[in-house]
Amino acid sequence: MNTNPASAGSATRHLHRPEGKIAYELQGEGPLVILVPGMGELRSSYRFLAPELAAAGYRVASTDLRGHGDSDTTFSSYGDVATASDIHALIRELGAPAVVVGNSLAAGAGVIVAAEHPEDVSALVLVGPFVRNPKAGAVMQALFRAMTAPLWVARVWKAYLPTLNAGRKPVDFDDYRDAVYTSLRRPAYGKAFSQTTRQTDHAPAEAVLSRVSAPTLVIMGDKDPDFSDPSAEAQWIGDTLSAEVVLVQDAGHYPQAQQPEVTSRAVLGFLQTALHRA
Repeated sequence: MNTNPASAGSATRHLHRPEGKIAYELQGEGPLVILVPGMGELRSSYRFLAPELAAAGYRVASTDLRGHGDSDTTFSSYGDVATASDIHALIRELGAPAVVVGNSLAAGAGVIVAAEHPEDVSALVLVGPFVRNPKAGAVMQALFRAMTAPLWVARVWKAYLPTLNAGRKPVDFDDYRDAVYTSLRRPAYGKAFSQTTRQTDHAPAEAVLSRVSAPTLVIMGDKDPDFSDPSAEAQWIGDTLSAEVVLVQDAGHYPQAQQPEVTSRAVLGFLQTALHRA
């Protein structure tokens, strides 16, 4: 089953892992770029960026997180470290090195792969990146856990997505949100998403930031509601990784879908320079 809008023309492939399968699709030819979405998202989060990369001469693998989309829900672990292991396995399956593009928690996972396997990562693109744990009080943490309980997580996430897409909404926002909701309504997937919210920890990513040597681009929406000051967080990450920083105007947590023209232009320009330098 393909749960992803705008992916009907691409066959779903599977990466076999010890506890289950990770779904992905391929398009294009050239240097490998792996696109990894954030928690609660589908691989079609990159439905605008992937074809632009393919048209520009890249081999593009768009992947679902474990327990999301068309991937299996049989995994016992989720979050940054687990996602990093899946990313690295896919790189080895498809042929290293690769550019890793990660949104939200997948940005932290990308950092881990780049730090632990520098020979396999030619560049990093971190979108709306969590590479350290945000400051949140016990009350907010408890509230978030209650909101993401398996029984109602699909309805809650559907209601919350407009907030995460603060600013300009994707042109197909309603259809995409319906696809996410339909995916999460499947009981095993709602449970897997709930487990992901509980097991995700960005401390392992923060611990290895100093070991990242790959050229890096940080892309942050100026209205990203996951950060009290998105610009300051993006700049901190940029300074820490000696990275290029692009602040996307009128975008929230998903600039790749909200402002696809700006984001695609930034990614393509960065890759042209970074891969030529490498």
